[in-house]
Amino acid sequence: QMQLRESGGGSVQAGESLRLSCSSARTYSSRCMAWFRQAEGKEREGVATIYTGGDNTYYADSVKGRFTISQDNAKDTTYLQMNNLRPEDTAIYYCAAIIARFPADCDGFRHDYNFWGQGTQVTVSS
Repeated sequence: QMQLRESGGGSVQAGESLRLSCSSARTYSSRCMAWFRQAEGKEREGVATIYTGGDNTYYADSVKGRFTISQDNAKDTTYLQMNNLRPEDTAIYYCAAIIARFPADCDGFRHDYNFWGQGTQVTVSS
């Protein structure tokens, strides 16, 4: 059972930055790591994914050029650097993981991620 824990959320002004972290315990050798978010009253949506066995990344159109996902395998930690934040980025951000064999397994936002963190709130005010 993989355990995930997010940190780094908070309240910022539009245009500012935040970095979210997702620490993993009891990890598997290769997996897709992803960030999802859910705003109040809206469905959960994918934000970014990364394949831990390489540098393959995937982003939602709404965050391309502003957010960067990265992986530190030595620390078993996944990061989401969020720059130029907008009020519409306000949401609870969740880290998710699934075992993966190939980089292409992490393309897109699959619906079968089976390990999830508890979420961290990000609030962006105008």
